Amino acid sequence: MAIIHKATLSPTKLELIADYLPTQPWFIQDGEPEVIGAYRFDDPAGEVGIETHVVAAGERVYQIPLSYRGHELGGASEWLIGTMEHSVLGKRWVYDACGDPVYVKALATAILTGQKEAALLVDGETEPRRSTVTVKGSGTLDGGVPGLSASAPVSGSGVTIIDAGSLRLKVNRVVDVAADAAVNTAAAPELHAELALHGSWAGLDNPVELASVVRD
Repeated sequence: MAIIHKATLSPTKLELIADYLPTQPWFIQDGEPEVIGAYRFDDPAGEVGIETHVVAAGERVYQIPLSYRGHELGGASEWLIGTMEHSVLGKRWVYDACGDPVYVKALATAILTGQKEAALLVDGETEPRRSTVTVKGSGTLDGGVPGLSASAPVSGSGVTIIDAGSLRLKVNRVVDVAADAAVNTAAAPELHAELALHGSWAGLDNPVELASVVRD
């Protein structure tokens, strides 16, 4: 379960994302970004916040995974989006999570084991809060994921490829909502990856593919 604090952030997450998007090869400037929703994964060690934002800009929908850390991540300066002041947790280093090994393992685990997004519990409240984006992996692996050793991700053509050692992951930076809205994944599974993470949010007819295991 992911614990969410009632806090003031400076700068805000959207401000960090808005500054970061124009620097990416898969982003096309077309209107101001607006957050559609977000989902989280758990860090078993409880040290890293893992939150993926689904953002609309013009006619396109983008997926931006972020990781929040209380200290700098060694060797990951290329993936540092910026820092923000959290009124409860203090200074936080915010990374493009595709370059964070904790996110890579969490994503692989969700895809391979059929895991869903983390439940959200706001600090001070007793009832879990529903995520604005729901996700589920298509795998059925029972147990831990294979050993992973994530290397530097490579981005281009609307996706980021992560070589995680024993497998390769593809994160869809540009979400093809129009294509998936017209196709039911159960009715036409051949159009979707065998092992993938699918997501839904308000206004979608069918789940969309957000990430998958790359088959060579």
